Amino acid sequence: MTTLQSVVRRRRAVAAAGAVSAGLLLLSACDQPTPMATVTVGSDSVSSEATCGGEDKVLETAEIQKCLQDDDVKSITVNPDDTVRLGVDPEVADERWTILMNGQQLTDDTDNTYRTVPGSVFFNAQYGAQGDSTLVTIKAGDGKAGSEKATGLWSFKLKKDD
Repeated sequence: MTTLQSVVRRRRAVAAAGAVSAGLLLLSACDQPTPMATVTVGSDSVSSEATCGGEDKVLETAEIQKCLQDDDVKSITVNPDDTVRLGVDPEVADERWTILMNGQQLTDDTDNTYRTVPGSVFFNAQYGAQGDSTLVTIKAGDGKAGSEKATGLWSFKLKKDD
């Protein structure tokens, strides 16, 4: 092998290593997806990234209120006799989370990765339900038990199935 071939191969190897490094740098600069939350009813489920927040930064009250007004959320049909399962990624559970119904706290906060709630609760006027659909929001906390602070919201519309 000649010296010229050796130099060319070395340059190609350095260029390839540079291209790989540049690609990894670009990937690391991309936004990471927020953790997921899932609502399951029977064999049907819907999952979503955070509607608001989800990056461990405490949300302002005005931002939370605006987010709770968002109608562009995934929906799932619920028979009042069904059990609704709500689940979060472990990193959300580690920071504690709670379930809101139409913006009002429905459950105490927990560090479990899922909760179950009877479907009838979401359509019961006693719990603040109105009409045939309910906005259910998973609110991620700041890691402190009983804290009112929110770091992320995942909202879903539950539609009543007669």
